[in-house]
Amino acid sequence: MRFASTRNHAEQVTLSAALERGLAADGGLYMPTEWPQLAPSADPQDLPALALQLLQPFAAGDVLQHELPAIVREAFNFPAPLTGVAPGTPISRETTNVLELFHGPTAAFKDFGARFLAAALARLPRERALQILVATSGDTGGAVAAAFHRRERVEVAVLFPQGLVSPTQERQLTCWDANVRSFAVRGRFDDCQRLVKQAFADTELRERFQLSSANSINLGRLLPQMVYYWSASLTVQRRFGLPACFAIPSGNLGNATACVWARRLGAPIGTILLAHNANSTVPDYLRDGIFTPRPSIATLSSAMDVGNPSNLERLNALYPDAPALGGALLALSVDDERTRMRIREDFASQGRIWCPHSAVAAEGCARVRAASAAAGVWSVVATAHPAKFREIIEPLIGRPVPMPAALARLYERPVRCEQIEPTLQALKQSL
Repeated sequence: MRFASTRNHAEQVTLSAALERGLAADGGLYMPTEWPQLAPSADPQDLPALALQLLQPFAAGDVLQHELPAIVREAFNFPAPLTGVAPGTPISRETTNVLELFHGPTAAFKDFGARFLAAALARLPRERALQILVATSGDTGGAVAAAFHRRERVEVAVLFPQGLVSPTQERQLTCWDANVRSFAVRGRFDDCQRLVKQAFADTELRERFQLSSANSINLGRLLPQMVYYWSASLTVQRRFGLPACFAIPSGNLGNATACVWARRLGAPIGTILLAHNANSTVPDYLRDGIFTPRPSIATLSSAMDVGNPSNLERLNALYPDAPALGGALLALSVDDERTRMRIREDFASQGRIWCPHSAVAAEGCARVRAASAAAGVWSVVATAHPAKFREIIEPLIGRPVPMPAALARLYERPVRCEQIEPTLQALKQSL
């Protein structure tokens, strides 16, 4: 299997090269050159076995091919349960279900991709240390920092927008030592993302470092994220004989792209809904047919505050214009007031505590289900544990949010962080 840049199909590389480079030389994003129709036989709940069957075609012929069993065992060592909307209840074809992706070490869906990428890169030989650059609007940086912490011959620089992540998220981003450094950028997430892309294009930095990225621009983040969509959709198909439909909290579109890729490879997935917050670039693009990137707006669902989503380039590689993309998925925008209301209402009626991002998806799912009778079993993709946003949630539900042990341990660690201006020169000096 080879992987090509979205901007130049002639530039094709192996899986390991795509993981190490992160971004293609022309600034494009790597995509598979083939889309085999897969029919995994593994138990959908056995994530390591399912991941091995699904990802083997993409590692075929690569130096990582024989390492893949160990990599997936390391990456998929926690569950991604599909449950009823009321915690502890079974899934139903009549009501909305929940795909819980927050059971990893940093309580966010990005643990799957970050751990897979770290395990894969750790097994590749290299002559010099790898410098990982990661821009984060909240959850990515914590997952990447945890996955790469104290791994040999890897240095990590985490860039996050100063003052625009939750206090718990900031703790996750800044409580590391050794090979992980955190930078509070005086700007927005879009500035952090721009700095990473500028760094990859800078000749001086490329000469100084072997650069790679752990953002969702890296193929190694998206391939493993397909696995939990396969798991959930196979579970739904075998239980009800219907396709699975997903409402996905959407910002930089990495998680959504993984779902689209899973469906492209044969997963029994029906409707895919991209639920955005007030940063409505994608819903506006599908409505108007004109892509207009813009500065991001700060919202309750901070990890989705993206005004120029990188992975739209991957989606457009499959669906080249707004009508084609709009025929493949739905997109809508939910404001902060409706997000608050959804958190209150679903806790009162079901006992479900949403994080602000998952609440955006829950609200979007409710709207679409009310307006359509399309066949399929709907699930909200719950991307983060609500305890990461307890400062927002607790006043809305009137009770404390239980803190997972993994998050509680972060408060035992000292923090360290450097503040920088949102310029490439400032980043170069700090590195």
